[in-house]
Amino acid sequence: QVQLVESGGGLVQAGGSLRLSCAASGGTFSSYAMGWFRQAPGKEREFVAGINWSGAYTYYADSVQGRFTISRDNAKNTVYLQMKSLKPEDTAVYYCAARYDFTTDIRTTYYTRPTTYEYWGQGTQVTVSS
Repeated sequence: QVQLVESGGGLVQAGGSLRLSCAASGGTFSSYAMGWFRQAPGKEREFVAGINWSGAYTYYADSVQGRFTISRDNAKNTVYLQMKSLKPEDTAVYYCAARYDFTTDIRTTYYTRPTTYEYWGQGTQVTVSS
């Protein structure tokens, strides 16, 4: 059983930056593919970024490509989401998710689906003001 705890959310002006962290415990972190998702009020949860177990492969939603960077530190059991050039439409609760998975290349639509992931954090609010 993996526990995930997100942190780093907050209020930022448009054009600003934030770095989200997700600390994992209760499992062998390097055995898990990780994903970041977000959910705005009244909208479905959507994929933001994913990373394979080793960190060698990353995958991004078109809406964040070039602005967001996902990374992981397996020694610290933590996955990060560096967000730059933030826009008001990035406002949402951001969730990290984990899936026990040794797939090398996770750049497929399978890894963009919330149902693919087994474990979820409680979320952290990101608000971008205009």
